[in-house]
Amino acid sequence: MRRSRKVKILATLGPASSSQEMIRKLFESGADVFRINMSHADHALMRELVGRIRAVEESVGRPIGILADMQGPKLRVGKFANGKVALTIGQTFTLDDNPAEGDATRVYLPHPEILSSVKPGHRLLIDDGKLELTAVTCDGKSIVCTVVAGNGISDRKGVSLPDTELPMGALTEKDRADLDAALAAGVDWIGLSFIQRPEDLAEARKIARGRALLMSKIEKPQAVTRLAEIIELSDAIMVARGDLGVEMPLEAVPGIQKQITGAARRAGKPVVIATQMLESMISAPVPTRAEVSDVATAVFEGADAVMLSAESAAGQYPAEAVATMNRIAQRVEQDPTYTSIINAQRPEPEATGADAISLASRQIAETLKLSAIVTYTSSGTTGLRAARERPRVPIIALSPVVQTARRLSVVWGTHCVVTEDASDLDDMVDRACRIAYEEGFGRPGDRVIVTAGVPLGTPGATNMLRIAYVGAEGHGGA
Repeated sequence: MRRSRKVKILATLGPASSSQEMIRKLFESGADVFRINMSHADHALMRELVGRIRAVEESVGRPIGILADMQGPKLRVGKFANGKVALTIGQTFTLDDNPAEGDATRVYLPHPEILSSVKPGHRLLIDDGKLELTAVTCDGKSIVCTVVAGNGISDRKGVSLPDTELPMGALTEKDRADLDAALAAGVDWIGLSFIQRPEDLAEARKIARGRALLMSKIEKPQAVTRLAEIIELSDAIMVARGDLGVEMPLEAVPGIQKQITGAARRAGKPVVIATQMLESMISAPVPTRAEVSDVATAVFEGADAVMLSAESAAGQYPAEAVATMNRIAQRVEQDPTYTSIINAQRPEPEATGADAISLASRQIAETLKLSAIVTYTSSGTTGLRAARERPRVPIIALSPVVQTARRLSVVWGTHCVVTEDASDLDDMVDRACRIAYEEGFGRPGDRVIVTAGVPLGTPGATNMLRIAYVGAEGHGGA
């Protein structure tokens, strides 16, 4: 089964989409990667979902990626004597280390790292920004604030700190346990929540040891400030617009999305746009026009993938949401302006053999109107560099490593096929042509371009380019 679009679709699994039948339906509707949200899935459910995805993968004969998304630190206030209190703008309200139940003047904040890090003038956003406080005085044990916006607060509401960098890593004890379980289950990607600094990736990288790749979720202002360093140390990036829109002005998020997408593309790292893309389809069979435009914008920007959250996890129309996103992406990529917009955003190649070969293969394929670019990739690096060019023709990524094919399922324009490594150059060309024919990308008489690193299996050593004809029954010839 081949997709008729380049951008990929991530679908989050949940109560509405946990059965093997529904997972297959989501795949057939257009989902390329499935996300398991560890905020809601325990280890037993996670293992069951991985098993069901792998069963679907076997039945459809296509590699499917799995993203296990870590919960990250959840910062919350304590409880109130009456469950909630009313506040007025301008009044004083204190967050402190006293575990007693709160009232209209104070509440317990069970996070000493916040009490010791917040400085006067810093903002504290409670309940996704419904209540905004500004710190006035801080002594390490309490933060005396002024109420700037909002009229109340209730038990266990979340705290966001847009102005404060906390001295804590991105992994909590729960995350470490979840990460170990996800790696043991064989997931392909690990989503890291609330990354603040590049150092936050170090612990997860040490635990993963290459068994899964790391996708950093950009949802804090501190991460935007150090974006280049975080991208360099990440395997992929997610623009997590929900929390980003709480901690930064809403009107700044579209520009930040473009900034992150462009920076990730220049680095050749996959970038996923997430949160509220088709939000109304949680309860409605069709999206709003604004949501359609939002998905289209991400596609026009050249994002590798777009993601559904509650729409597919808990909504009433999970398969319809995937199918709708699929149709939007297809139509945008057929738009007369799409190619020129994508081309205008193309980054300059880096001074490496791999980028020179990838640039040349795209130019040759487009000039000669070839049917496909076929790239051999053991580690995935060659496939990533080919996708960075955003060619008009399809990219067929051939890999002897099933984990690599699954990981590349999130990458723009790549059609991944697991195949044995070629034995020599002739076998390489013949295999490329045969698979292009079998997968529906080339007919007898068509031409494809083949790229690889010789000797085969050397990561990132793309140094060979060859044009080949698809012969009868798919056999290749130079």
